[in-house]
Amino acid sequence: MTLREMTVDDIGAVMEIERDLFPDPWTAEGFLTFLMRDDAMFLVIEENRKKKEIIAYAGALMVLDECDITNVAVRRDRQREGNGGFLLEGMFRLLSERGIRRIHLEVRSSNETALRLYERKGFIRDGLRKGYYTGPLEDAILMTKELEV
Repeated sequence: MTLREMTVDDIGAVMEIERDLFPDPWTAEGFLTFLMRDDAMFLVIEENRKKKEIIAYAGALMVLDECDITNVAVRRDRQREGNGGFLLEGMFRLLSERGIRRIHLEVRSSNETALRLYERKGFIRDGLRKGYYTGPLEDAILMTKELEV
């Protein structure tokens, strides 16, 4: 497996995962817009079998020494294999190299798998946004992680 920056050529594979996992998926244009920004970091895990396949992706927007994780997704048939943790650890390392010291994210309150992953990776629950998500209407749990200096 290879962790690398997302490219425009990856958007088709990323969109397949996005549409499968999320009730309100991002658009291909949304991903393209973020890929062009200097303050954004989008990564993919590519599996190096005969045919290279994207199995996971994540994105973050950086402001000064903080960032917001915009999305984390692992292809449904590749979940529970450690791919999410591998992706986050790589992202933490790259963000730290860019001077990021604090990471924020929000997650659906029903997404227990993601909540467990984030807590294992050092995120602390520190807020709640009532009715933040639609389709279905749901609260967002806010989480923060401090990176080692």
